[in-house]
Amino acid sequence: MAFPDLRVEIQVGDTWTDVTGDTFTRRQQVSISRGRRDEAARSDPARCQVGLNNKDGRYSPKNPRSPLYGLIGRNTPLRVTVAGQTPRLVLDGSLSGVVSTPDTAPLDIIGDIDLRAEVEIDWTASDLNQVLIGKWDGATNQRSYALRVLDQQLLLSWSENGVAVLVAAVTLPTLPDRCALRATLDADNGTGGRTVTFYWARSTAGPWTQIGNPVVQTTATSIYSGTAPLLVGSPDATTNPPRVPFTGSGYRFEVRSGINGTVVASPDFTAVTPGAASFTDATGHVWTLAGTATVTNRLTRFVGEVSSWPSRWGVSGKDVWVPLEASGITRRLGQGVKPLASTLRRRIPAEPALLAYWPMEEEREATQAYSPMPGVQPMVVDGIEFASDDTLAGSSALPKVSTAGAIGAQVPVGPDGAWRVECVYKLSDYPAVAATILEVRTTGTYATLRIEARPSNVRLYGITSTGVSTIVMNIAPTALFTGAWNRLQLRASTSGGSTTFHCNWITIGVQERGLSTVVPGVTAGHVTSVQCAPGAGIDQRDLSMGHLAVMSVVQSTIYDLADEGFAGETAHARMRRLCQEEGVPLVISGAAQDTPAMGPQRPATLLDLLGQAADTDGGILGEQRDRLALRYRTRTSLYSQPPALALDYQGPGLAPPLEPQDDDAEVRNDVTVQRIGGSAARAVLEAGPLSVQPPPAGVGLYDESVSLSLAADDQAEPIAWWRLWMGTQDELRYPSVRVDVAKAPALLAGAAAAVVEGDRLTIANPPPWLPPETIDEIAQGYAESFLPGRWDITYTCTPARPWAVALAADDALTGIVYLADTDGSQLSSPVNEAATTLLVAVTAGPLWPTGGAYLPVDVMLGGERVAITAVSGTSSPQTFTVVRSVNGITKSHAAGTALSLAAPAIAAL
Repeated sequence: MAFPDLRVEIQVGDTWTDVTGDTFTRRQQVSISRGRRDEAARSDPARCQVGLNNKDGRYSPKNPRSPLYGLIGRNTPLRVTVAGQTPRLVLDGSLSGVVSTPDTAPLDIIGDIDLRAEVEIDWTASDLNQVLIGKWDGATNQRSYALRVLDQQLLLSWSENGVAVLVAAVTLPTLPDRCALRATLDADNGTGGRTVTFYWARSTAGPWTQIGNPVVQTTATSIYSGTAPLLVGSPDATTNPPRVPFTGSGYRFEVRSGINGTVVASPDFTAVTPGAASFTDATGHVWTLAGTATVTNRLTRFVGEVSSWPSRWGVSGKDVWVPLEASGITRRLGQGVKPLASTLRRRIPAEPALLAYWPMEEEREATQAYSPMPGVQPMVVDGIEFASDDTLAGSSALPKVSTAGAIGAQVPVGPDGAWRVECVYKLSDYPAVAATILEVRTTGTYATLRIEARPSNVRLYGITSTGVSTIVMNIAPTALFTGAWNRLQLRASTSGGSTTFHCNWITIGVQERGLSTVVPGVTAGHVTSVQCAPGAGIDQRDLSMGHLAVMSVVQSTIYDLADEGFAGETAHARMRRLCQEEGVPLVISGAAQDTPAMGPQRPATLLDLLGQAADTDGGILGEQRDRLALRYRTRTSLYSQPPALALDYQGPGLAPPLEPQDDDAEVRNDVTVQRIGGSAARAVLEAGPLSVQPPPAGVGLYDESVSLSLAADDQAEPIAWWRLWMGTQDELRYPSVRVDVAKAPALLAGAAAAVVEGDRLTIANPPPWLPPETIDEIAQGYAESFLPGRWDITYTCTPARPWAVALAADDALTGIVYLADTDGSQLSSPVNEAATTLLVAVTAGPLWPTGGAYLPVDVMLGGERVAITAVSGTSSPQTFTVVRSVNGITKSHAAGTALSLAAPAIAAL
């Protein structure tokens, strides 16, 4: 097959159809772009441009002569793939998509076990209980062992009897998208218990790095010797959430009897012929693919949707083509969408037992309050001011009820015996005389239940149909009942001839107060209507109210957190929740637990809310390359990563032009971060070459101000300093780096194709007219083009240096320099180009340590990189023993020449 073995497909019905033969490469190359232009920008929708030969009119959706008539049109999926070097297993998470081998005696491990899996999946998915490999059948109680991932936890499950399940788990650190995971079970650790230990590695070949502490559990254990087959992606619909095959790619798997023991199963998909339906592993087991499971070596370069099919033709009519432009999922998500409603308005209708609901978020001129529930009549209102109070985080503006105001609505018939009425309210102060806050009418013994706010207490009255009034409960006053937003709950449930009433209020974000009482001989019935007519008792005391709901259950948590606008949830959690609510696939790369807490979610479009979360964290929001899904890469996943692509200026693959920029495009030396709805913090670089000082002492003022959704004011300052650090890097920019894949060796070509947004790439041995250090960049996006015999990838880059930070512990992703730079060091006497001893004076800050694991360490001295091998002296100046010209620069230096660490330890945000 001719390089680059490109394949273009469109989805016709449920089938991917190869249209590569019609690709019009004579007029238009196949080109793809994705990612963002720089660190300050949000990602553009991924795009693919391709021309299709349309002489027979088959690609004209409105042409009834076309065999594709009625099957293609707006948002038809399009996919572009190329042949890669390494086969892999691809699973889509469907229950039928598995790879299995029958049960045999070697697989019936009853003691120590060692499970390993090398995969590429979303480690953080909270809604997918993804099984990597397991000998497990929950439907027939043939549970033995399984390794799985759920919500960034790695779990080992096993059973001693095939029924009861035992579990050990560990939280995963920031991991590469593709890596190997391992779990070992020491069934009898010698102290009367069992120990599970978890590991990760770059591949199943190791070396293995332990994750967290071993999980030690009491009592020794054993594993059930069941009859279930061994499956890669073993499903189990009996669990909650159901266990499903992983979504992503699988490379190598191992099952060992004993820790580091005998390999009893080893499906290696990198050695399987693409398209094979079965294969035999190195241990003799025959594996069979089922359902949607497939082995492929195809690299997906683009998946998107074709929004239009324009027909074009030459004057002679000999050339007729369709210049298609397909776009990633963010284009459709950003087309003509309205802001998402408030969190309460979105959340409350999800309650299964909801009978009626009135958000009361109408505009100021409204004359009634509608219900989003079918069959529920609007709320009748009189004497209220809509859109008067916008201070509740989880709601749009709500109305105020005046002294003469009233609201009321009928409730559809629900079951007798249990109900719940709930709303949010804010009462400025206790009234001078009794004021009705909420009145509920029922078919029960108490035809009316009335909650009154009084000068000295809160009282619940029960009033019969004949007008007999009973005080059901008195609640002692509390300051929290007034002056803040509260949720008011009135609940009733009948059991055994008595009814329990609950009257509770929850000060949003603070605490819950209230009472419950059991009243014998009365029934709860069901709710028929709700109303509020506070009367003259309100006087000058404002009463705001909204989100009134009636449910046919006593217990519900549907208001929880939504009333605060989910304030305090992490950026990761907000993205995950929003995408689940909207049915948008999302893949997250990086440690979810490291994303910052956010402020309340206010109404905005989905993409704006997701972008707000990405801005707060500082990561990259884009699109998944191999399917229609969003992809978010967390800020911490960008820290101190090893190169995904290592190029050599003198070697093959790197293509011109390589044009550095020494400009001010990224300079920001005065940064203000404003918390939305809160305080601000400012960070300024006062001295140095990129400081706010006028030239030549600095570059002058380059300021920026950003507003972020933060949970607390004290988050703003460290973010401001981090953004200042990012904006004051005094080094060259390489806006683009191009790779000619056709001229690159196979390993390099594979690495170039694997690069995704946020990956690090390096270029060693730059030419003599550039600084001698290795060029170190982060790929913010890329554009690639395909023609017969050609495949070029051009990465959009920004400097990687600011991301080289010191972490709390070396997680084996890379070696980290943990030495912080001094505040000022310089030569105390001149040196020639051959000197190997330097006298260094510390002008500010502590002396250089005279020993420790940090040596040798590289420093920069007037553009020359010097390796310090020893430091002596307990006062300034100190004596350094050095190796000169590490970067090929050889020169003399005058006294006073500044000296600083080449790669100082920078504290991460």
